[in-house]
Amino acid sequence: MKVLVPVKRVVDYNVKVRVKSDQTGVDIANVKMSMNPFDEIAVEEATRLKEAGKVTEIIAISCGVLQSQETLRTAMAIGADRAILVETDVELQPLAVAKLLKAIADKEQPQLIILGKQAIDDDANQTGQMLAALLDWPQATYASKIEVDGEGDAARVKVTREVDGGLEVVSLTLPAIVTTDLRLNEPRYVTLPNIMKAKKKTLDNVKPADLGVDVTPRLKTLKVTEPAKRSAGIIVPDVATLVAKLKTEAKVI
Repeated sequence: MKVLVPVKRVVDYNVKVRVKSDQTGVDIANVKMSMNPFDEIAVEEATRLKEAGKVTEIIAISCGVLQSQETLRTAMAIGADRAILVETDVELQPLAVAKLLKAIADKEQPQLIILGKQAIDDDANQTGQMLAALLDWPQATYASKIEVDGEGDAARVKVTREVDGGLEVVSLTLPAIVTTDLRLNEPRYVTLPNIMKAKKKTLDNVKPADLGVDVTPRLKTLKVTEPAKRSAGIIVPDVATLVAKLKTEAKVI
């Protein structure tokens, strides 16, 4: 079974994000970048499936600037066998990424695509669902457990999903798409030997034009601002005062 794992280069989750002074976006100059945490979970899960003998090849894919090669090298250090970078300086939006991934999926013919449920920079949570629609494949989102049953054409993927009411278990025919949630696994620590091995693995570089995909942005960001600072709390002497303030000031009851 061949698995595709898309990964995204984002601002590291430990970094405090700063908004540009002109409010056109987030300042990423001299900021530490890393792999999107949900995508890291996806790579780890694909690697575990390969170690279990369910997967034969893992292909990591990233769409974006040339520096995304570092993210792909990390994916290969975790366990991906090879990588593909769709290089572009254009601001990529979820639909454009989904179209690029569809073009690669049409070429590579994988049986399974595992990707993070969302990226921590835009929190869109759209790419996996859009890709499933474009490919007309079954999908399971918010996966907290993935099991592959059967062999060959009879293989199916059983996914445990986290929903508001608890857990839901779905069974998908292949090919299929799965998006990962936080509780699926804990990614392994990337060791130096594996980092060195990753440098010798194949990393192909293509352009959107090579795939016949138009990545022109369809949405325009008008303004980016920081959230308003929370005002200080107050201490009330009794419940009656609290209720009165909730009615007259907060107007929530």
